[in-house]
Amino acid sequence: MSGRRRAGLVLAMAALPPATATPASAGYELGVPLEELKVVMTQVAQGLVRPVAMVAANDHSGRMLIAEKRGTVRVFHPTDGLAAAPVLDISDRVNSVANERGLLGIAPAPDFATTSLVYVAYTRQPDGALTLSRVPLGDPAKEQVLLTQEHSKFNNHNGGQLAFGADGYLYWSLGDGGSGGDPDGNGLNLGTLLGKILRLDVSKSCGELPYCVPGDNPFAKTAGAKPEIWAYGLRNPWRFSFDSLDGSLWIADVGQGAFEEVNHARSLRGGQNFGWSCMEGPAVFNAARCQEGADYTDPVFHYQTRVDGCAVIGGHVYRGFQHARLAFGTYVATDYCSATAWAVRKNRDGTYTNARIGQFPAQVSSFGVDRFGEMYVVTDRTGQLHRVSFERV
Repeated sequence: MSGRRRAGLVLAMAALPPATATPASAGYELGVPLEELKVVMTQVAQGLVRPVAMVAANDHSGRMLIAEKRGTVRVFHPTDGLAAAPVLDISDRVNSVANERGLLGIAPAPDFATTSLVYVAYTRQPDGALTLSRVPLGDPAKEQVLLTQEHSKFNNHNGGQLAFGADGYLYWSLGDGGSGGDPDGNGLNLGTLLGKILRLDVSKSCGELPYCVPGDNPFAKTAGAKPEIWAYGLRNPWRFSFDSLDGSLWIADVGQGAFEEVNHARSLRGGQNFGWSCMEGPAVFNAARCQEGADYTDPVFHYQTRVDGCAVIGGHVYRGFQHARLAFGTYVATDYCSATAWAVRKNRDGTYTNARIGQFPAQVSSFGVDRFGEMYVVTDRTGQLHRVSFERV
């Protein structure tokens, strides 16, 4: 097996809205040393029911859409607070009985301001199949299912993140199929969608498909491979995010029992292999799964699962204005069990620096950013929403 080398997996540069200055262009001195940075939490809402995902409604309203595991979507506005009634309820078609099943991800369509369409990822009734669909807020009867993946054998490792990249394509993460140790070898198998991140053109349909496969997807012309695959070798990429400034992809992949890892994908091509289940974090997990000459992409950050936590919860790169002098360009994540606030930053020489920068509330299940780039977190069992700030220590 060859040495693990960093190969990026980055999309095209993300364009900022016209006439919008960035903190860098405004002349800020950006990013204090990570050891001088600290997160600060401010609770702004409570009463959520097992929230799992949060995203800004891209309609300039300032609303945040919060998906709840049971199959409902709630709205939070910084002025009006958390609305009691859901704006979408698809609980009748969502299998949420097991801990890792349910409504898992949400992304507003690029034309959300005029269509109210959102894309949702969930585990289907009754068999738990991973399901991607689009549906107008407030009108679940008009749901259109786009793609499903069988997932009945085990109920864990469903992935579920949805996000549009700067290229306008929709990305969807799927776990490796569940159990422990990837018993079916799905992570490295290009013949299944499990253990992958997919890339889809949902703006049109192609033939019998209600979507199209982008022609530059890395395996679009590979015999025996699923053409929708963009990245592979992942265990349970519960949360990934795009850096809104450079379009790069940050993937937090939940570990087996030794390492939690964060990957930063920075090339202009797809097809990166993150190693699972040959590799877990920086170490060999199952040598029998390793392939001679394979190019496995190193994580840029990892920590020990049974020492520093139990499951990494991926966040975002901070690109807001309010705390730009302190945290601009800093990727922030946490762990579901330890609640440690982790910060990772890429240095000018291509290396990465990381540090503990305080504590989040217990059981953070997801991060979100508002239309201004300011960061929020939601907590699982307590159902709270917190705004994230930064201070210098």
